Amino acid sequence: MEKSAIRFSNRNRITFGLGTIGRDMVYSLISMYLIFFLTEIKQLSNNAMWWITGIILVARIFDAFNDPIMGVIVDNTRSRFGKFKPWITFGAFTSGIFTILIFMDYGLSEAVFVPIFAVLYLLWGITYTANDISYWSMMPSLTTNPHEREEIGAFARICANIGLFAVVAGIVPLTNALGDQFGSMYMGYLIFSVLVVIIMWVGQFITVVGVVEPKRIIKEDSHTSLHDLVTAIFKNDQLMVTGISMALFMIGYTTTASFGLYFFKYAYGDEGMYSIFALILGISQIIALAFFPILGKKVERKILYRYATILVVVGYIIFFFSPMNMIYIGLAGILLFVGQAFIQILMLMFLADTIEYGQLKLGRRNESVTFSIQPFINKMGGAIASGVVGVTVILSGINDAVIPSDVSKEGLFLLKLAMMIFPLICIFSGYMIYRKRYIIDAKLYDDILKQLRDKGDLL
Repeated sequence: MEKSAIRFSNRNRITFGLGTIGRDMVYSLISMYLIFFLTEIKQLSNNAMWWITGIILVARIFDAFNDPIMGVIVDNTRSRFGKFKPWITFGAFTSGIFTILIFMDYGLSEAVFVPIFAVLYLLWGITYTANDISYWSMMPSLTTNPHEREEIGAFARICANIGLFAVVAGIVPLTNALGDQFGSMYMGYLIFSVLVVIIMWVGQFITVVGVVEPKRIIKEDSHTSLHDLVTAIFKNDQLMVTGISMALFMIGYTTTASFGLYFFKYAYGDEGMYSIFALILGISQIIALAFFPILGKKVERKILYRYATILVVVGYIIFFFSPMNMIYIGLAGILLFVGQAFIQILMLMFLADTIEYGQLKLGRRNESVTFSIQPFINKMGGAIASGVVGVTVILSGINDAVIPSDVSKEGLFLLKLAMMIFPLICIFSGYMIYRKRYIIDAKLYDDILKQLRDKGDLL
């Protein structure tokens, strides 16, 4: 590779990856801690929480089905700044504004707050989608080299996990400190959300300004119609297999992560240990992602997926039967999150490879439509996870508890079932579907690229 090409490849890897730190901070704040904020800080009644749980579920499902439409819009965009960057900018700015509005204290009654929350949450989802689809669909357009994709994707996932675990580890001490400083936990969460949004805006600015899109190596298609959208998704069998496997993984992963703060407050009995636990897991996951490009050059992806799944299964089993001892809980968490780190990046690579597979099979290349599956899946996973969390905290008695000891043994057992056994079933099922149905390996992918070049579809 020429020095100039290497320089641009490194520049794109860094500036693309840095953009996702703040994005994932915002997404983690909303997807993992919004319900905790509503139950523990705003202290909504069970009746209001039933409404909120339903609103979140419906809004995320609606927004998820809106993702492919956004993919069509991005694919059809023609501007002097390309088709990705305008939507990255618009989505980052507007979703940041709605993030802050969601955590503001309006001093309203529950009857008035619930419909206002519904509108704000729906608008947040729509605007975040505009950013999410355009951001991730830019990645496969930067290179068709599998190892370069792995390097870009791995660094982006490292940055994303830095953002995620910065929120996970920092939310308890920072919101408590800010709440003490400014007089209320409402203000603590509001100021924390403002800081997170600012980080997102800075990171997205780095991506928009720093990423240099290469000259088109792909033959331009005509505008994508709704019929093309349906064809691109439902007639690409490998995209469908990847999508189903990803969905099951994300349901399990997000459900477990969303219960973390509840687990340490009500089951473990020390909310402060959550931040330490999260910090250890975050470092473990980031180290695993850093090693992925090295392992990816030496070990087949299907083998990596198999051993990652084994780590996850063993981690869940230890976690479920573990006494309330940080040695056992910490070991289980490390196994879980190291395995999940590998699965995350593998899923991203599987999804990217289905673009060329679909291009060869269907005669069209739809990066944004294909990558709209990722936020679609994340939101469906988040919707189901939020539904599971919302229903569990109500039925277990957690939402009615004044102090942690108010929750019964049966309630805590229900919490563990929802946090560990349900996700384990989902993640293992996703692996089995991949194992039975996914066919794109290194040899087939190289053959796909050769056929596309021979046809003149890949320049």
